[in-house]
Amino acid sequence: MTLVFNKPYGVLCQFTDEEGRPTLADFIRTPNVYAAGRLDFDSEGLVVLTDDGRLQHALAGQAKTYLVQLDRGIDKRGIDNLRKGVRLKDGLTKPAIVEMIDEPKVWPRNPPVRFRKNVPTSWISLTITEGRNRQVRRMTAAVGFPTLRLIRVSVGPYQLGSLQPGESRSHSSPASPRSGRATSGGRR
Repeated sequence: MTLVFNKPYGVLCQFTDEEGRPTLADFIRTPNVYAAGRLDFDSEGLVVLTDDGRLQHALAGQAKTYLVQLDRGIDKRGIDNLRKGVRLKDGLTKPAIVEMIDEPKVWPRNPPVRFRKNVPTSWISLTITEGRNRQVRRMTAAVGFPTLRLIRVSVGPYQLGSLQPGESRSHSSPASPRSGRATSGGRR
């Protein structure tokens, strides 16, 4: 069993929390599935859940694509540095695929991203193949453009598509990450 889930902002990417914060258990009723990778509490978007340990392991090195809202308008130098790889405290990141994008048509975030009248924001699409802790946020901060909002839209062959926050979609059979295809079933 494999599910794709649109994790809302402010939800832990685990099924229990001793502090009583919202978790996957508040949204996912399918038994015995586990997140294949993590998505930070303050990040949104695609989480793949599965009961297949081989699939969990295979997705770890797959490309992950994010829509990223940045503080200020990113410049060519910032984009070039992300594309080359960024030196972080835990070493140099692998090169990323980065494109400037128009503001995407996505759901409003609750709470909203802070607004500063005199400070513009910009959006990029960023694809990485690593999964370091808070990697995208650390990369954009290192090039001088802190992340304001982070939405994961794909992991390997799995796509967020039109899922809204809190919605999930099942896959009748797990796709091989090497195939580039994901089979989707109906919404639950």
